[in-house]
Amino acid sequence: MAKRSNPAVRIAQETAHNAVFDADGKPKPGVHNMLLKAVEIQRPLVVAYIRRLQRKHPRATAAQLADILERDYLRAVTGGGALVGATAVVPGVGTVASLGLSAAATVGFLEATALYSTSLAELHGIRLTNPEKASTMVMAIMLGEEGTALIGTLSGQAAGREMNANNAWGNVLSKSMVVPGFGSIRNRIQKAFLKNLLKRQGSALFGRALPFGIGAVVGGAGNLVMGRAVVANAKEAFGPMPDTIPGELTAAAAAQDTPTLEGNTLGSQR
Repeated sequence: MAKRSNPAVRIAQETAHNAVFDADGKPKPGVHNMLLKAVEIQRPLVVAYIRRLQRKHPRATAAQLADILERDYLRAVTGGGALVGATAVVPGVGTVASLGLSAAATVGFLEATALYSTSLAELHGIRLTNPEKASTMVMAIMLGEEGTALIGTLSGQAAGREMNANNAWGNVLSKSMVVPGFGSIRNRIQKAFLKNLLKRQGSALFGRALPFGIGAVVGGAGNLVMGRAVVANAKEAFGPMPDTIPGELTAAAAAQDTPTLEGNTLGSQR
């Protein structure tokens, strides 16, 4: 006997799909811009985040700080997915209403990924001062092998020869020089990123919108899988952690022994 489908699940899936895609199956206007904006991040925020971790763990090595970054990142993306999924069982928050929160969870996942990726780059001594290059790196990491290959092409163009992408692409992106073909490579990475993200997050979006508490399980589990993939991609892209913390961050760590006035905040640091 064929198992009957749950009409509530079907409605949730259809509504979620209609919230993001038009009748032709293409993302609605504004969806691309929203997703691309989410992977943008400014370096001062990244440095401030790492310095906060250094204040909490003053004796931590670069590798230990990287482990903390990974732990906090996976907690953030997994907790976010589960939290949004749980709203489907809250009285007064129906399936349709939860779709807006699902979109917010997608943006939250991307923002957390951008912070994690660029913070890890910083611990490797890669200073991403250009926001466009930083977001390109984040998209490449989320793409995995495909993104690494495209960045490897960019590295080769900059050096005039073939290069080992795992060792070179982060450094090329961090330089302030004009890289030949950067715009073209960025466009290719951006197009592949949006295509893959919408395919992956399409299922997660539907999962988080499922009623009866199922969404909490699907949302958290889906984000954990994607988060672990990001971590693996980043480790492969950057390679082994350095033995020492980069100079600028080392100076910040050394300053922890200097007495400061109570109430100092990140905004007052230079």
